[in-house]
Amino acid sequence: MNPNLEEIWVYLSASPLLGLTLTLLAYQLAFWIYKRAGFHPLANPVLISVAILAGLLLITGTPYQTYFDGAQFIHFLLGPATVALAIPLHAQWPRLKAMAGPLTIALMVGSLTAALSAWGIGALLGGSRESLMSLAPKSVTTPIAMGVAERIGGLPSLTAVLVISTGIIGAVFARSINRWLRIDDHAVRGFAIGIASHGIGTARAFQVSEQAGAFAALAMGLNGLLTAVSLPWIMPWVERLFAR
Repeated sequence: MNPNLEEIWVYLSASPLLGLTLTLLAYQLAFWIYKRAGFHPLANPVLISVAILAGLLLITGTPYQTYFDGAQFIHFLLGPATVALAIPLHAQWPRLKAMAGPLTIALMVGSLTAALSAWGIGALLGGSRESLMSLAPKSVTTPIAMGVAERIGGLPSLTAVLVISTGIIGAVFARSINRWLRIDDHAVRGFAIGIASHGIGTARAFQVSEQAGAFAALAMGLNGLLTAVSLPWIMPWVERLFAR
């Protein structure tokens, strides 16, 4: 790195707003690329933003904690943003009541499948117990997933990476999978991606339609609640069953 530029970077890195500024600029650039690519799923702005920021931190040798100290305001806004998802969901209330039964079944089956399939694939590949327990909650939003992972013996930091990866993969491939399965109902599409790909998938669902986004938000919230309650009880039982 050029000595002059390095001095400038050291000076700027002392500002707590640097992380916030870099995050906003990275996302704006990523969204511009996404738009220029015709909103192609492979040009997902979250994926591009992560790549830009990770590359910048590596090049400059900036510790992640230093970056996060400035970007934590965005992390704080995740809570209010999640609560605000109730607004579009309220507009779908009549259909939500009509589909309450099927949605409950889909939630239970989807939540268990997301956790147990990840654990099972990891076990077949010879993953350690810590890795398997980090994999199990990968389909719920990051704060809940990290808490669940810690409680069942996983690594919260690894779970955070897996959660983000899961969300990006879901956002990239969900539309193609729905087309392949010939699923046209936006409520069904949204609910499925909300269970499988939490917040990042929900953001993608809102780009499809408000109805898809509303049902994705519902699924994301309910799946987080169900996983937090059920996984600490289910995983010890699964371990005992397969240890025989």
